[in-house]
Amino acid sequence: MAGKSNAARHERDKKPPAAPVGLPAALSAPKLDRLIHERLRLGILSALSVNQSLTFNELKKLLDTTDGNLSVHARKLEEAAYVACTKSFEGRVPKTEYRLTAAGRKALERYLDHMEALIQAMRDR
Repeated sequence: MAGKSNAARHERDKKPPAAPVGLPAALSAPKLDRLIHERLRLGILSALSVNQSLTFNELKKLLDTTDGNLSVHARKLEEAAYVACTKSFEGRVPKTEYRLTAAGRKALERYLDHMEALIQAMRDR
């Protein structure tokens, strides 16, 4: 009898899991942009979307973060071509300025559309 239950268990384990019932279309859509989904990077893109440009210090103050943290996340966005960085001097003081690129704006819009679809799918349940 024990052998029979083991065989039945083995057969059951070979079957693929059933698909979730009523899976909202938003959940089966492409994955969220992980680059944007991180809190500080989303904050940087959001702040730049409503400002023509912001300096490093303005972003640091606005997002209440450290130099190192902002620098790392801004660089990731710059490497993805979501933000453009311009470095200059005001007198002898270095000035780093960021602006949202067209690719960054499009990526943020896609991200927000996806989040809105997820929220709507959950509200419609």
